[in-house]
Amino acid sequence: MSYPNASQLGLPAQAQPVAIPVRYCLYARKSTESEERQVLSIDSQIKEMMQLAERENLEIVEIKRESHSAKETGQRPVFNEIVEEIKSGKFNGIMTWAPDRISRNAGDLGKIVDLMDAKLLQEIRTYGQRFTNSPNEKFLLMILGSQAKLENDNRGINVKRGLRARCEMGLWPTVAPLGYLNQKHMDKKCQLLLDPQRAPIIKKIFEKVAYEHYSGRKIYHWLRFELNFYTRGNKPLTLAGVYRTLDNPFYYGVFEYPAKSGNWYTGKHDPIITQEVFEKAQAWLKRDKIVRENKEFAFTKLFTCGYCGSGISAEEKYKQLKDGTHARYIYYSCSRARDRHCKNKYIREEELIEELLKIIDKVDINELGMRQKLEDEIRRFNKLQKVVNGKSGQNLVEENEVDIRQYAKYLFKEGSVSDKRELLANLRSRLNYKDKKITLIEE
Repeated sequence: MSYPNASQLGLPAQAQPVAIPVRYCLYARKSTESEERQVLSIDSQIKEMMQLAERENLEIVEIKRESHSAKETGQRPVFNEIVEEIKSGKFNGIMTWAPDRISRNAGDLGKIVDLMDAKLLQEIRTYGQRFTNSPNEKFLLMILGSQAKLENDNRGINVKRGLRARCEMGLWPTVAPLGYLNQKHMDKKCQLLLDPQRAPIIKKIFEKVAYEHYSGRKIYHWLRFELNFYTRGNKPLTLAGVYRTLDNPFYYGVFEYPAKSGNWYTGKHDPIITQEVFEKAQAWLKRDKIVRENKEFAFTKLFTCGYCGSGISAEEKYKQLKDGTHARYIYYSCSRARDRHCKNKYIREEELIEELLKIIDKVDINELGMRQKLEDEIRRFNKLQKVVNGKSGQNLVEENEVDIRQYAKYLFKEGSVSDKRELLANLRSRLNYKDKKITLIEE
């Protein structure tokens, strides 16, 4: 039995939905991950997809390239740009080589599906498939994206298993530490060679710390200015790099992988030093660190060098006197952090204090920042006298009887290290030291 249509009944024809033309963005991505090195390059992806667009008469309004891993959500700037431009209506279709070019993680895949649900993204075209806003095609797209994520996760597990297996065999699984070279032969992968140019220097570094009691900074200057030492990347070894080297037990034959995991292995590589030398170097570095951390000088880190702009450091010297006792002297000088050959002179602490007393006479009294501290000290003194002498004590000190400038000078001469540091820290002007003279530099 047939039924009459609308025209036969004299009714107006039902309006057909107007097809929205699809305007595509061609997105070509090549991951930087090693497992995808054999995938088509970006240029070849674009070439193939342009030929497809020409055959099927598809409109491409923009071409975007990206070389970035798609494993982590939101980490691809070009992909994020595409999402925003789809929302703004610049285009409503994506052309790409394969579904995994768009996403290999659930977050980015969810953004794409949400755009399809909102009817902002009409179509995704790959070299062999077409995905539109239909339940079945979106479901297939999500399955293919999830499959790519599953491959990534399994690959990560397999890589970690392989790294553990290599470590258990005594093989270092990544880039060789300074002083070693990676083997280039695939059948000897992870077997390290001694670097004939740098390994002897690494050995001397440990020996100088262990036996000659060099500090890390002294090693740094020795490498930089005397040996002109460079790493494999043709860069000077930094001070942090010196300490990392000295803290690495790999050089006597054992290693931890991953770092701070507690998993230790005995390596098959040739050690550069003995465990005894390593432990002696560590003992000296630890002692040096304790001394540096516990030894507090009154005026360090409060001046800058007038020649090179480095900080001012201090060191302690002892001289044996004829009566058998020792005299203690503290000298301040440029740390030479910026200029190894800075010519700024040493100054004894007593001379430095005399210079600071001259500074106190020059600064604005309000700049000393000690008025509140002085008032608190006088109140504390008066309270003590009241307790000792009774409330009728007659020798109470009035606050206006004490000159703040004189009190500051007293602190420089007789105060504690913390008092001296606090006083200088309250100065609004910067202090400059040059050739045994202190000058004020207005901020």
